[in-house]
Amino acid sequence: MRNLPPKRARFMRFRIALLAAVLGAGALAVTYRAYDLQVRDPLDLKAMAERQYLRDIKLSPKRGTIYDRNGAELAVSVDVDSVYANPRVLQKSGVDPVYAAGKLSALLGVDRDRLIKRLTSKRYFVWIKRRLSPMQAKAVEALKLPGVALMGEARRFYPNRQLASHVLGFANIDGKGIEGLELSLEEQLRGSTDPVPAIRDRRGVVVFSEQLLDDRAAQGDSVVLTIDKTIQHIAERELELAVRTFEAKGGSVVVMDPATGEVLAIANYPTFNPNDPAASPTSHRRNRAVTDRFEPGSTIKPFTVAGALAGGAIRSDQSIDCEDGAMQVAEYTIHDTSKYESLTPGQILEYSSNIGTAKIGMALGRKRLYRTLRDFGFGQVSRVGLPGETSGILRHYRKWYEMDAATISFGQGMSVTALQLASAMGALANKGRLMRPILIKRVEDARGELIEEALPRVRRQVVPIRSARLVSDMMIAVTGEGGTAPEAALDGHLVAGKTGTAQKADYINGGYAEGKWTSSFVGYAPARKPRLVAAVVIDEPLIHHYGGTVAGPTFRRLMDASLRHRGVVATVPGDRPVARKRRRKAKPAEGEVVVEAKPDAPARELPEVGEGERLVPDLRGQTARGALAAVHKAGLGARLHGSGVVVGQEPEPFSVVPEGSPIQLRLEAPDHVREDELQEGQQAASDKPQAGPELAVAAERGRDG
Repeated sequence: MRNLPPKRARFMRFRIALLAAVLGAGALAVTYRAYDLQVRDPLDLKAMAERQYLRDIKLSPKRGTIYDRNGAELAVSVDVDSVYANPRVLQKSGVDPVYAAGKLSALLGVDRDRLIKRLTSKRYFVWIKRRLSPMQAKAVEALKLPGVALMGEARRFYPNRQLASHVLGFANIDGKGIEGLELSLEEQLRGSTDPVPAIRDRRGVVVFSEQLLDDRAAQGDSVVLTIDKTIQHIAERELELAVRTFEAKGGSVVVMDPATGEVLAIANYPTFNPNDPAASPTSHRRNRAVTDRFEPGSTIKPFTVAGALAGGAIRSDQSIDCEDGAMQVAEYTIHDTSKYESLTPGQILEYSSNIGTAKIGMALGRKRLYRTLRDFGFGQVSRVGLPGETSGILRHYRKWYEMDAATISFGQGMSVTALQLASAMGALANKGRLMRPILIKRVEDARGELIEEALPRVRRQVVPIRSARLVSDMMIAVTGEGGTAPEAALDGHLVAGKTGTAQKADYINGGYAEGKWTSSFVGYAPARKPRLVAAVVIDEPLIHHYGGTVAGPTFRRLMDASLRHRGVVATVPGDRPVARKRRRKAKPAEGEVVVEAKPDAPARELPEVGEGERLVPDLRGQTARGALAAVHKAGLGARLHGSGVVVGQEPEPFSVVPEGSPIQLRLEAPDHVREDELQEGQQAASDKPQAGPELAVAAERGRDG
């Protein structure tokens, strides 16, 4: 620049200074704008940018799986294809919507006019059909219609069809629970439905989302039930057989573990397929075991007797006047199916005497009878987790009429559910302890981590241990010869239970409906160490209506198969395990009694037994359980007098009597207390038999169970 003329040099310096000023001003402008964007107001600009490349996606999560206690799947969600269309894309492509509707209608079985209306609309999205079969999905893809595409969705599927359908319920096409556990556990099973952010490209297509990488993030929790799939199948099979055999209106069965309160099966008939619930009437979807209440009839009698023994109102060996089969009070009369002059509490249960039970109820008193039944769980919901559970009806004792203490004592004037009945009988089987019924064993998240777990819990000690055992011994006779339910007896196990035959109430005209009955049996086995308790209820059987005839055989078949499934070893008289013998002995003929002499006893010559006759076994020194089982095996009947061990019998041992003849057994308490009873607590001492008050005469119209 030194060689330039002065004028030229000044011009160049001016140009340089001007350029520097312009560049400096630009730099200042950029700096100011950067400060404005990054410091003064960045949040609004950040939100604007996110609106351009981020998109909130509403997930359609998979519902959690429902398992049985052994891990078998009862309800699962599977991925299936659904077909949708963008009518605008279809119309712009030049394809005639009427033509496309005809193709899709023929392929998917959807109404053609409805499809035409949808495909000719101005909308961007319409459903064609949801939850396609794999073959239908492939056929739709083969059509290659513009704007018509497939979308993956989760479909609820029940792999065992009708099995436990009333417990599980079902979910609708949108995956929302409608009935059963699908409804009551909707929040846990459905999973998260909160929208999650995702990155999209300029065309709006999602390209990335961290939360979409883990498909378990929105998946519902899994639920493990206490239901045993095999026992559930057995219960449903036997219930259906009973309903069809006796041409009944319906029925229900509940099987529980008395020691834990776990529900192993809840069966109802008629049933339905939760994969296609619309194919069955609404009435078939009702969970009768928890929603239907019925008068229990004579199945209530063991609880009345247990309460009276616990309260000292009666003694186990007390003789109660049964008034020769009819007891009159005012204008009402209580009847027994057979005439009895006097019976012990055990015989009252064995022969199901309404009069004897009514007198026991009156001796117990209104307040204590009401409290006993409430303590056994009647008149209140069990909170087992199933929707629609009813509490039954048990009016407060202050609202009872004069005859209610008598009728309610043998199961009339109140109502229960099958679940309540099984739970209450489980208390007698569990040494007087009432357990909280458990159906939902545990809840786990999608990663298998435990969220909730239900542990066995004792609700209350209803009656002392001794009272529960006494009633258990009495109920064994119900399934023996001469009892009301010999058809409920099991080979190899002693059964304690009670029949019920209740005429149904007529809620329209009042009184009882002619010819409509509820037949039931509730009991447990093995009687000494109960493993299973079951209630069988048959609604309005037409061919027969007595509980022992209708529900008893169902209980026997159900219990026999269920005990074998659970690995319960068969037992012999006295409830002892069968010992495996090394040497095989000749099998005795039916009805023959084999007497083995002690080593130091001389051989005894037995009399000859003719056709239709039986040899009386020697029962002296045996417990009530052992004596009843031996008498039953010999083809004879038994009548017990007193409690404890057999000290006398009539006819004499080894006498020859006609088949089915009753053996009179006199029992007395042993001089010592069993060691296992001492270890079970002091509650037995509080139930020591005491002289009870005089039994008041009660009355009402009644029928035997």
